[in-house]
Amino acid sequence: MKEDFYEILGVDKSASESEIKKAYRKKAIKYHPDKNPGNSQAEENFKKAAEAYEVLGNKEKKSKYDQFGHSAFDGSGGFGGAGMNMDDIFSQFGDIFGSAFGGGGGGFGGFSGGGSRVSKGSNLRIRVQLELSEVVLGVEKKIKVKRKIKADGVTYKNCSSCNGSGQVTRITNTILGRMQSSSTCPSCGGSGQVVSNRPSNADSNGLILKEETVLVKIPAGVEDGMQLKVSGKGNDSAGNGIAGDLIVLISEKEHDTLKREGNNLHFDLYISISEAVLGVSKEIETVTGSVRIKLESGIQSGKILRLRGKGLSSINSYGNGDLLVHVNVWTPKTLNKEQRVFFEQMKENENFVPSPDTGEKSFFEKVKDMFS
Repeated sequence: MKEDFYEILGVDKSASESEIKKAYRKKAIKYHPDKNPGNSQAEENFKKAAEAYEVLGNKEKKSKYDQFGHSAFDGSGGFGGAGMNMDDIFSQFGDIFGSAFGGGGGGFGGFSGGGSRVSKGSNLRIRVQLELSEVVLGVEKKIKVKRKIKADGVTYKNCSSCNGSGQVTRITNTILGRMQSSSTCPSCGGSGQVVSNRPSNADSNGLILKEETVLVKIPAGVEDGMQLKVSGKGNDSAGNGIAGDLIVLISEKEHDTLKREGNNLHFDLYISISEAVLGVSKEIETVTGSVRIKLESGIQSGKILRLRGKGLSSINSYGNGDLLVHVNVWTPKTLNKEQRVFFEQMKENENFVPSPDTGEKSFFEKVKDMFS
């Protein structure tokens, strides 16, 4: 059973024409494809709202609907069961959206109401490898990019098929009357312009391939796999269109001694048994310089020391991560005769017998603390 058109728009039967229009605009903006990319349910709701408004927004059709319901239209509803495509909807009700999506039309698919379409060149993608120090501090990279630009001397003229609008319109007769729908012009690809004078070194769109050096500002805290966009540094578009974008894919090189986990850094510190027993001061190299830490006598293997703020800064400005130093007591693999005698004597010594107190955490507790 078809849904009630008044319920779809959220108005009652006494609603005025302006109230119905306002309710439809609210629904259309809420479920607009640009706000819900890839959401099939939102698209369906968008079409239902358009179908309801096509009937309730017309006095004659609204009167028939109030009398006979959906049967007034032989079960077809306003859009033949919401079967119209997006171009049909935007062509029919483009003025409803106002400036909500950057123009008189919905902004969907690059259209801007009944005016010409602003075409955009294709995007380019490039991978940039960064050292951990560059990730920590942020960096500016000069990157050589081969991109298509307009050739010197190329000129364009309005497409004769669409008169420069980038769209071709068709009108069909339906049970509800004449309906108008638009689609991308096949002659100009939607740009509204075609080449009128093409230099010999240019392609069919009047573009040539040229290498340029692009300055890319990479903020601190980026992560491997993250993408940055440099607007306008992709391929040019034919005619009066705008250039595409350069998409920079971040690739992070693995550091020799530091391991990254989000905004935190991990470092494995190995010390001897003697150093663990007596205590020691150690200098640790970080990506921003060295820091000195003091290890108390009797420190245990597996101890994690947290150096706050010595990790990476957050790309969202949420502060810095920490440097986690994992202490590993190195057990010698070979001993000389004198050393072996010493350790044989210490085997039963009370100071060498493992005796963890309540303050010593288990391995799992340490892992839990590390991730909390």
